[in-house]
Amino acid sequence: MATDHIRYDVLARDALRGVLRRVLSDAAEHGLPGEHHFFITFLSTADGVKLSPRLLAQYPEEMTIILQHQFWDLVVTEDRFEVGLSFGGIPERLVVPFAAIKSFLDPSVQFGLQFEPSETMAEAPAAKLPTVPAASALPVAAPEPEPAAESKDEPVKTSEGAEVVRLDRFRKK
Repeated sequence: MATDHIRYDVLARDALRGVLRRVLSDAAEHGLPGEHHFFITFLSTADGVKLSPRLLAQYPEEMTIILQHQFWDLVVTEDRFEVGLSFGGIPERLVVPFAAIKSFLDPSVQFGLQFEPSETMAEAPAAKLPTVPAASALPVAAPEPEPAAESKDEPVKTSEGAEVVRLDRFRKK
C-alpha cells in the first residue's frame, strides 16, 4: 500500500473535531436547542484534562459526561472546552482538551462521532501528528424516552448530580 503523505486520516479527524467544537460553541453561546443533549466520553488521564482528585479516583481511565439541563459556564476554545457540572450535589469544573475525547453522541438526533485517541496521548506533545485513525460517524440506537424537559425559566438545581454513563449501550455489537 502506498504511503499517505497527506495524512487524510488526520485531516478527517481534525475536521470532525471541528464539528464538535462548533456544536459546543453554539451551545455555549445560545444554549441547547430543542431536545438536543450531548454524551461526551474522554480519557480522564490525558494530557490537559483537569478533574478533581475525587472524580479522577472514581473514573481513573475514562469518563462520560452529559450536557443537558444542568451544566453551567461552558467555555470553548480552539483546543478544549471547560464546563461546570454537579456530581453527587458537589459542583465541579472540568477542563477537557478535544484531543482527549473518545466519543460524542447526541441521542436526540441519533448522531455520534467516535475518535481513536493515541495510546501515547498523555505523553505526546500536541504539535506532533498522532498516528490515529480518522474519526467515524457512529450509528446510534435510539435512547429511552426521558421525562419532560425542565422549563428554561427554572433555576439550575445544583443539589442533583450529573449522571455519568458508559456509551457501550449505544454501540452495535
